[in-house]
Amino acid sequence: MFEGFFTRGRNGDRSADATTQVKPESTRPSIGLALGGGAARGFAHIGVLQTLAAHGIVPDVIVGTSIGAVVGGCYAAQQMDGLETWARGLKVRSIFSYLDISLSGSGLINGGPLATKLTEALGVTRIEDLPLRFAAIATEFNTGHEIWLTRGRLSDAMRASYSLPGIFPPVKIGGRWPVDGALVNPVPVSAARALGARLVIAVNLNADLFGRGTIIADHGSDQDDDDAAAELANKPQGLRGMFGVEHSLRRMFFGSRGRPGIPTVMVEAFNVMQDRITRARRAGDPPDVLISPRLGNVGWFDFHRGADAIKIGAEATEKAIEGITEALAGLSQPYSDSQ
Repeated sequence: MFEGFFTRGRNGDRSADATTQVKPESTRPSIGLALGGGAARGFAHIGVLQTLAAHGIVPDVIVGTSIGAVVGGCYAAQQMDGLETWARGLKVRSIFSYLDISLSGSGLINGGPLATKLTEALGVTRIEDLPLRFAAIATEFNTGHEIWLTRGRLSDAMRASYSLPGIFPPVKIGGRWPVDGALVNPVPVSAARALGARLVIAVNLNADLFGRGTIIADHGSDQDDDDAAAELANKPQGLRGMFGVEHSLRRMFFGSRGRPGIPTVMVEAFNVMQDRITRARRAGDPPDVLISPRLGNVGWFDFHRGADAIKIGAEATEKAIEGITEALAGLSQPYSDSQ
């Protein structure tokens, strides 16, 4: 019954039996990564994963929302090198090649070139065939259901998870129309735990957005508003349309004279919502370790700053390594052959 607890001394002395114990081994807790959304800021996840790997910290579960699903999925499919090369090589001009603007669909950007890039890299890789547990978080747009995409084609799950409403069109998967998961779970700690992670490391890409969430208790129009209204009223009607449809579209997308364009308005509104949801969900289900890269100076559409984001992610993770190591040690439990 107690075989394995004690080892017998060479001389057969019973006192040696009672004093020479085998040191119990310990089990490493399963590690889960919850990778948050944040568009171009998501390249910081590459630096996070690389730094964790450099310290021998390998996840058993990865759950990602939006860009977190893209980076996490590429890691799970062992395509990180290709993703990093692509991220570091993006320039402003090359980014425009992925912006196939469409006014006839359910999103401003059709997303065809980006989807093709993912398909070329991942082929027909299926989530259930990955070497670790993976889920991409999405939202069913007409019901608000939180969807965990845990089977099927990996590239489809990624595309669904980053389909920001109004920017990218939804993708039909299994009879449902999922859109960006950040609508319901921006940093999916709960999903990582549900999929078996004992230690959850979360990465919040939007923690550096200071000054949000305050209350402006007294506000109203001023003289500048009256002057702008008078200027518009006095402008000849013919001048408003003289530049034609192309000029109107450019103003719609890029804005003018301090007035934001449609994508900027949508993304900033999404930022506010995502920040509120993240705070609420973290309060109810906090991660064991939180990594918060300081990405406030990297905009959502700054995809040409991949190298900067990767570096910031790596630096933030280095600072968190001690805490991760302590958490791993604290959660490790001794075991023996008799158990």
